[in-house]
Amino acid sequence: MPSPDTPPSNPSTDFSLWKIAIPAFGPSLLFGVGEGAILPIIPLTARDLGASVPEAALMVGLLSIGSLLSNVPASLITMRWGERWAIVAAGLWSVLGMLLCFNTTHLGLFGAGCFMVGMSQAVYNLARQSYLTDAVPVAYRARALSTLGGVMRIGMFAGPFLAAGAVHAFGLSAAYVIGIVAAAAAASIAIRIPDLETPPLPPGQAAPATVTMRSTLKDHWRVFLTLGIGVVLVSAVRASRQAVIPLWAEHLALTPAAASMIYGLAGGIDMLVFYPAGKVMDQRGRRAVAVPSMVIMGVALLLMPLTSGFWSLLLASLAIGFGNGIGSGMIMTLGADHSPRHGRAHFLGVWRLMADIGASSGPALLSLLAGGFSLAAGIAMTGGLAFVAAAVLGHWIPKKVQPPSPG
Repeated sequence: MPSPDTPPSNPSTDFSLWKIAIPAFGPSLLFGVGEGAILPIIPLTARDLGASVPEAALMVGLLSIGSLLSNVPASLITMRWGERWAIVAAGLWSVLGMLLCFNTTHLGLFGAGCFMVGMSQAVYNLARQSYLTDAVPVAYRARALSTLGGVMRIGMFAGPFLAAGAVHAFGLSAAYVIGIVAAAAAASIAIRIPDLETPPLPPGQAAPATVTMRSTLKDHWRVFLTLGIGVVLVSAVRASRQAVIPLWAEHLALTPAAASMIYGLAGGIDMLVFYPAGKVMDQRGRRAVAVPSMVIMGVALLLMPLTSGFWSLLLASLAIGFGNGIGSGMIMTLGADHSPRHGRAHFLGVWRLMADIGASSGPALLSLLAGGFSLAAGIAMTGGLAFVAAAVLGHWIPKKVQPPSPG
């Protein structure tokens, strides 16, 4: 297998990401649109159903909880039914969850619908990552997975704008219609994705033993306890950034419109750099992007408490968006690099579970630090966490990726 830290010696000249763009990335864009359309509407719907403010926040949190708890089951589904049918099932399950949110007048059933949407995200994301890992040559792997993450972000960015127009014309429930249509369209595209052929075993090599979750943990525990810790830290920093910008804007007494503009511009920078970053990872190695991504975010977070107005906060936020954007697909690429050929879905299920644990704990840690010390201290300590992540990634990302083991 070519090393991602040096240009591949014999790249696949007949391969192009454009040839697989619609089946590979179309469902991701549509899933992002669907999720982006309903995210800002969920707390408003919950409030209409009689939820308190904490209960409305919990309804949003059920999306993440559903994803977190479904990563390992998602690997079992993908191993049993294959990537294509897992993606289709995820789209249909998301449709059912949104239909429940759309039709119910009971807060508990509404929460169940949100949880179902989170479950579908776990199945979809794992199956999509596993499929691209097998379908794309190693020389293009980082570009493919960075694009996968990037188009999902584009969808998440566009979804709220589509929903805003629909809600303005037809009311809150129209946002769920946007989400249902997008998820159904994603499933309809996925059902036409060609199945991958299993490569034949080399002459004289026996078929591998049955791979289980237990054997995966046993065979790859060193990766999970080294590079996996870096993944947890990266996810914690990334998730925290979503709360840092609006909270510090409020601290500076900026208007909601100004805060939204800063957040949106940072998101725009985030979306613009995913493909170049993937190309750098393919041609110069994973470290060339992973470490700078965390260092840039760390510096920006440390500087944010020193900002005093719109322009200084905008600069710090743009730096955070740039650092996060160049890391698009980084976690998926590292997971693909270390996943075995047989039992890949099991490995990626644990990998995504670790990422989700970090994403869930990051904002909670920021809240704890802000409450115990101050918001500025919490933001600065989150920046310090980014430097720790950079150190872990720099130490444990191998200079050369070994060929995937059969087990």
